[in-house]
Amino acid sequence: MTRIALIHATPAAVEPIRTAFAQDWPEPDLVNLLDDSLSRDRALAPDLTDDMYGRFDALGRYALSFGADGILFTCSAFGPAIERVARSVEVPVLKPNEAMFAEAIAIGGKIGLLATFEPSIGSMVAEFEADAAEASARVTLETRFVPAAMAALLAGKRDQHDTLVAEAGTALAHCKAIMLAQFSMAPAADLLRRKLPGIPVLTSPGAAVAAMRRRIG
Repeated sequence: MTRIALIHATPAAVEPIRTAFAQDWPEPDLVNLLDDSLSRDRALAPDLTDDMYGRFDALGRYALSFGADGILFTCSAFGPAIERVARSVEVPVLKPNEAMFAEAIAIGGKIGLLATFEPSIGSMVAEFEADAAEASARVTLETRFVPAAMAALLAGKRDQHDTLVAEAGTALAHCKAIMLAQFSMAPAADLLRRKLPGIPVLTSPGAAVAAMRRRIG
């Protein structure tokens, strides 16, 4: 049986990616690794530290130790550390948003990005722009942070979180598509789609599952 390691920096990311696998690719054996101190430490640091890189290296090695056939990171604020893991192992490694970025870049034009974890925005913009340049795509990115949404979610107030995300998304109605940055935001997509019919709302979990399935075969 195919075994996929899912590596999280917040417990809020666990259920959305498990739901996406259940809907689109239920066969793999999913193993969840959670270090929620990573998100707390990242929120306090202006940049990734050597310690954070080392912790990601260790998580990658541990995933290999239990026979992972692929590794999917769900934490969007750690792109360079995930890239280093990918260079050091022989199994497919996916950053959380690279598959979603590919979908948005294919749409082109002005793309909106909503984020509930502010430290993730800088690294995501850099990754998106690098992917767009590699694809020679004519695309620009507009970002918006949704304050208080993550706190609401961590307090168990999913409905409040989703409402805040959807309301913030209406400010991006001029965009060709809107991306939801964090895995934990995926359940808010339907509410935002109802507010902005006709505008694609892209989420990370579904795109990531499809991409991992293609890579593993």
